[in-house]
Amino acid sequence: MIFVSDVLQRLSLEIGGSGPAGWDIDGLQLGDPGAPVERIGVCHEVIDSVLDRLDSEPVDLLIAYHPLLFRPVTAITAGSSPAGRAFQLLSTHTALGIAHTSFDVAPGGTADALAEELDLADVVGFGPNEPVSQIKLVTFVPEPHVAPVTDALSQVGAGVIGRYTHCSFRSQGTGTFLPGQGASPVVGTVGEVNAEEETRLEMIAPTSRRDAIISALVAVHPYEEPAFDVYEVVSNIGFIGRIGTWSGTLGGLGRLVGERLGVAGLRVSGEPDTEISRVAVVPGSGGDFLSAARALGADAVVTGDVSHHRIVAARDRGLSVVDPGHIPTERPGMGSLVSRVELAVAGEAAVVDLTDADPTPWR
Repeated sequence: MIFVSDVLQRLSLEIGGSGPAGWDIDGLQLGDPGAPVERIGVCHEVIDSVLDRLDSEPVDLLIAYHPLLFRPVTAITAGSSPAGRAFQLLSTHTALGIAHTSFDVAPGGTADALAEELDLADVVGFGPNEPVSQIKLVTFVPEPHVAPVTDALSQVGAGVIGRYTHCSFRSQGTGTFLPGQGASPVVGTVGEVNAEEETRLEMIAPTSRRDAIISALVAVHPYEEPAFDVYEVVSNIGFIGRIGTWSGTLGGLGRLVGERLGVAGLRVSGEPDTEISRVAVVPGSGGDFLSAARALGADAVVTGDVSHHRIVAARDRGLSVVDPGHIPTERPGMGSLVSRVELAVAGEAAVVDLTDADPTPWR
C-alpha cells in the first residue's frame, strides 16, 4: 500500500533539481497525506473537463502542473472558480499535489522539453530560479556518532539536493570544553579543559524544517550540550529557462514553433528574415527573463505572456520574441511529468494521463 505523502516524496526525488521558486506552490495542496493511493491522475491544470473525467474515472490523488489555489481564498464553496474546483476535489476525497516551477527547472523537465521540441543544441540553463528559503545546520560530532546523527537529520528533511538525500559535508577538527560543576559530560572530566577530536557536519534544509531538525539533533546528539549553528543560505539555484544554438531565420523559427507547439496565431516581434543563431526558451510567462537572455547572446526568445512594453524594450535591444502563448510553451513537458509519476510509483498505483485536457483560455 502506498500513501499520498509517499507518492509526493518519491515524485520530488524523481524530479530532482533545485525545487520550486520561493513564491510558488509545490507538493500537497489539498487532501490527507496519509490517505492510501491506488489511482493517480496527472493533468496540466485542474479545469472543468478534468473534473468531468474524474466523475467517471475517479482517482485518489491528482497531480497537476499548475497550482489550483495560487492566491489566498477566504471560502471553499461550490461554483465555477478555483475554490469551487477545490470544493469538488475535497467532496470526492481526491488529494491534489502540485509540481510547477520545481518541474520547470529540473533536468528533463518543462524547460528542457521545450528546448528539445525546438531542436536547440548545446543547451544550458539561464534565469536563476530563487528557491524556497533555506538554512544550513552546522554541528560538531564525535566520529562514532556521525552516521546516526546524519541519518536522524536526514529523516526530518535535512540534506536533500535534487535526487540525492543524506547530503552532508564533513571535516575534522578539535573541539575544546571545560565542564562546570553539575555537568555530566559524555567524555572529558569536570573542572578540566578537554580537547576532543570531532567532525564538523554541515547539511542544508528548507527553513520550514528548522524546528524539527534542531529537535532531532538535540535528541540524537551524544553530548549533553551539543554545539550547533544555523545559517540562512541561498543554495543550489536552478534555472527557469534554457538557451542554445539554432540556425535559421526568425520567420523559420516562428513556423517551427507554430508547427511543433500546435499554434496557428502566435505573435512574432522582429523582421522575418533576421538571422538567428542563438535561441532562449522559457516555459509559461518568461517576460522577466528577456534582458538576461539578451545578455547571454540570445537573438530570439520563445516564451508566453510577453507584455507590450517588454516587447518594445526587447526590440530596442535587438532581441526578437516569439510568443505562442502560456500553455503551449509548457505542453511539451507534460508527457515527461506523466513519466516521472509512473517512475515514482513503480507500479504500486495506476497512473491516468489527463494531460490532453487543454487549459488554454484563448480560442
